[in-house]
Amino acid sequence: MNGNRAANASLLAGIVAGVNASEASCAVCAPAPYLAQCQDALAGSPVAWGAQDVSAQPGGAFTGEVAASMLADFACAYVIVGHSERRAYHGENSELVAKKAVAVLDAGMTPIVCVGETLAEREAGQTVAVVASQLGAVLDLVGERVAQIVVAYEPVWAIGTGKTATPAMAQEVHAQLRAQLMAKNAVAAETVQILYGGSMKPDNALELMAQPDIDGGLIGGAALKAADFLAILHAAN
Repeated sequence: MNGNRAANASLLAGIVAGVNASEASCAVCAPAPYLAQCQDALAGSPVAWGAQDVSAQPGGAFTGEVAASMLADFACAYVIVGHSERRAYHGENSELVAKKAVAVLDAGMTPIVCVGETLAEREAGQTVAVVASQLGAVLDLVGERVAQIVVAYEPVWAIGTGKTATPAMAQEVHAQLRAQLMAKNAVAAETVQILYGGSMKPDNALELMAQPDIDGGLIGGAALKAADFLAILHAAN
C-alpha cells in the first residue's frame, strides 16, 4: 500500500526509460486506484501491469471489493492472489485463494499465486507441508489450466525482517513446488514460472536466479526504486 500519483509517475517513467524489450518479462502490480495511471504510463512499453488482489465474486452486493472483470477492464495482465499479508492480516485461507485464482483465469488474466511459511512453521519443520497444502488447493481448483498460473514462493520470515533465505534454502522449496506441479501436469511444470519473493534485492538477485528452479522474483520494497527494480531485471538476463 504505497504510492501516490506524483511518485507513481516518476517510478513508472524511470522503469520504462531503463527497460528494453530484450530483457526478461516484467510487470508492476499496483493498488487498484492507480491501475488507470499504470495503463496510461505503460501502454506500448515492455512493462505489463496488474493488481495486488481481487475478489472471488464476479460482482454484485460486495461493497468495497474489486471484481476480476473490473481489473481486466484496465488491461491488467496479472493479479497477485494469496499474498502473505492477505493471509495474515485478512484471514484469507487457501480455499479462498484458489477461488480468486479461478476468477482471475476466467477473466483472461494470469494469477500470481503466493505460497509461503511463517518462521514458526519453518522452525517446526513444516515448510514442505505448508506450501504443498497452499499450492495444492489452487491446483485442485484450476484443473487443466495449471499452465496458465505463476507461482511465487515468499517465506514470510524473510520479508522485511532482516532474515534472508540462502539461495540453497530457496531452491529447495522451489524444487519441491516444481515436483508438485510435475505430479499434477508434467508438461505444464516445465513452463510454469516459480518466482522468489523473500526480499530479493539487487545484491542477491543474480545468485538467487542462478538456481535451477527460481525463474524470477516477486519484488517488494526494491520495486519502489526504479534503479533497484531495473538492476534486478538486468540480473535476470
